[in-house]
Amino acid sequence: MPAVLPTPKPIREISGLTPRDLGPGILESTEPVVLRGLAAGWPMVQAARQSAGAADAYLRRFYRDATVNAMLGPPEIEGRFFYNEAMDGFNFAPVRVRLDKVLAELERYRGAAPHQQPAIYVGSTTIDTCLPGFHDENRVELGERDALGSIWIGNRTRIAAHYDLPDNLACVVAGRRRFTLFPPSQVENLYVGPLDLTPAGQAISLVDFLKPDLERFPRFATAMEHALVVEMEPGDALFIPSMWWHHIQALEDFNVLVNYWWRQSPDYMDTPMNAMMHALMSVRDLPPEQRKAWAGLFRHYVFEADEQTAAHIPPHARRALAPMDADSVRSIRAQLLKRMNR
Repeated sequence: MPAVLPTPKPIREISGLTPRDLGPGILESTEPVVLRGLAAGWPMVQAARQSAGAADAYLRRFYRDATVNAMLGPPEIEGRFFYNEAMDGFNFAPVRVRLDKVLAELERYRGAAPHQQPAIYVGSTTIDTCLPGFHDENRVELGERDALGSIWIGNRTRIAAHYDLPDNLACVVAGRRRFTLFPPSQVENLYVGPLDLTPAGQAISLVDFLKPDLERFPRFATAMEHALVVEMEPGDALFIPSMWWHHIQALEDFNVLVNYWWRQSPDYMDTPMNAMMHALMSVRDLPPEQRKAWAGLFRHYVFEADEQTAAHIPPHARRALAPMDADSVRSIRAQLLKRMNR
């Protein structure tokens, strides 16, 4: 008899807010929060509440001969974009295609039995590029944040659990989606795949959430003890803090999500993943005592650094130990590139 996984807990919810009501209490939260009906007044949402056809027609109003990156998979993958059996490639084909062609394919299979539908997915496409004018009618106020607005379109697809570096406000505008979230501390229980061969840029959990293999992935049961879940309808939004793992399942034949990404750090800061990859090739395989010593250095200079770390050095001489700005980051990057290319 298969093991019974713990039931995920619901995500905290707030209702009654509008796109003009968002402030630091939500947009700088370290915990996820569901914002029920946040985008209910958007024309796109109102069209989607009429029908998938009306939502499709609304999107086409803004289409201007744009091409997008799409992922296409056969019905056999059951909407789950993943690796192939050998894990040296993937179970779908990435294609560059006109957005209206994608919408036509989604319309063609709308209403077909799930086992007859190919998996069709347009991910992370900049709205202002492919649908100019959409934001003029469907807006959210994010203050001074330099947010990137993207659109995601597809049918009954499943996106494996992954994390993103930016904070994320995800707005369901057509169809329904189920989000399952995990705090960053659960990384070891999610059985993450390769860092440098990924379906869409981010490392993913290898666990099939609909058919979890607990013999192969026994600690996934522990992850589920910490899981949070929500099912969202058109107009609902979800704030996902930076580094939280999230699995996304689209539940209808036509689903559209609009999201906004932004970082709380300056633009000149590099992605920490570059530091991770560099550490893998330069620190991880050292002898244990050396690795332990480097762990101490990282704690001292990075993870537990404070105003006392370099207080014994005159301010004008602290160089890389001084607070970073665009010029110092540029200088350090140049030094690193020189060393890496020697």
